[in-house]
Amino acid sequence: MNIAKRFEQNPLLTPKDISPSMPGMEVECLLNPGVFRYQDKTWLVLRVAERPKQEKGKISFPVYNREGKIEIVSFDVEDPHLDASDPRIVIYEGKYFLTTLSHLRLVCSEDQVNFKEPLKRLSIMGLGSQETFGIEDCRVTTMEDGYHLTFTKVSAHGVGVGYMHTEDWKHFDRRGMIFPPHNKDCAIFDERINGKYYALHRPSSPELGGNYIWIAESPDRMHWGNHHLLATTRAGKWDSERLGAGAAPIRTEKGWLEIYHGATKAHRYCLGALLLDLNDPSKVIARSEEPIMEPVMDYEQTGFFGNVVFTNGHLVAGDKVTIYYGASDEVICGAVFSIHEILNTLNV
Repeated sequence: MNIAKRFEQNPLLTPKDISPSMPGMEVECLLNPGVFRYQDKTWLVLRVAERPKQEKGKISFPVYNREGKIEIVSFDVEDPHLDASDPRIVIYEGKYFLTTLSHLRLVCSEDQVNFKEPLKRLSIMGLGSQETFGIEDCRVTTMEDGYHLTFTKVSAHGVGVGYMHTEDWKHFDRRGMIFPPHNKDCAIFDERINGKYYALHRPSSPELGGNYIWIAESPDRMHWGNHHLLATTRAGKWDSERLGAGAAPIRTEKGWLEIYHGATKAHRYCLGALLLDLNDPSKVIARSEEPIMEPVMDYEQTGFFGNVVFTNGHLVAGDKVTIYYGASDEVICGAVFSIHEILNTLNV
């Protein structure tokens, strides 16, 4: 099932459209943007993944060192201690590294299709020991007191959820890690329910449990508790290996509608939907049996890491949901859904 109406202009952004953050680096991938409206424009918070230009016989990648400066690590591709079979990860003598270093970059559009960087480049870089491998996959929740950003903090110590707040996109209040490793895919609801804040998140366990969607509540968006499991992987289905939240759930008359991603063991990523109770979002009303969007276009099937559609940002206008998504872990695209159509696939 594919009910998404893709933009004819896809891909909207490719790596060549974004300048590197510093000399000697190349933009390898653009991924999974957060989305918001500001000053009558549509903005994307891109994940920009960079690495040095690769030399023959070497694999090189950047990391932040203890002084907070970027240094380049390099290995010989023929080194028997090296495992570079996954284009996203380098394993050397049992230690894991990322092949690219990610930061967040802002681009804007007046027509929701043609995006460009503002004259003064707006970047959010990794900072501190929890972000030595970079920051990734920002989700933006817009509330009455400004914009709340959740993102993935990556280091050798693990992968956790960072949180920051801004009102003007110039000054950022970094509020630390709100979900410790191993956790990611965090989306804060854009309104309180019965006086409480809610967030979706994805803790992971390699032994017991798995890569599942959970929900938590908070009095202040800093301290989270009363965790409940929402959705697990399903054997033999499109979300059999892992799943995670997209952007903040959408309030509908039928319930909170969450567009989420699921993947198989072969790393094929699709989108589906969950419907949660309006008054108690820890209760699941319905869930997609089949994907509402699959990687079927060339730009979704071939790229840095193919067969991927992945979203964590959207805009809602009446029945229309415009999602911006990463395709094949390389380019940024857009598509439109009807909320009514999605609910119909859930038989509610």
